[in-house]
Amino acid sequence: MPTYEYRCAKCGKRFSKTMSVKELESVKVKCPKCSSARVVREISGFFANTSRKS
Repeated sequence: MPTYEYRCAKCGKRFSKTMSVKELESVKVKCPKCSSARVVREISGFFANTSRKS
């Protein structure tokens, strides 16, 4: 499941949320610090987890 990075427009808190693509379209994300719904999704890096060790 992808992890999305957010920043609260009200208090400035940065946080991550792991959810499916389907949840991304339907879930209203709120800031964990101030509970504001004014959050902005930010660009983040991509990490792939595999079962093989390098």
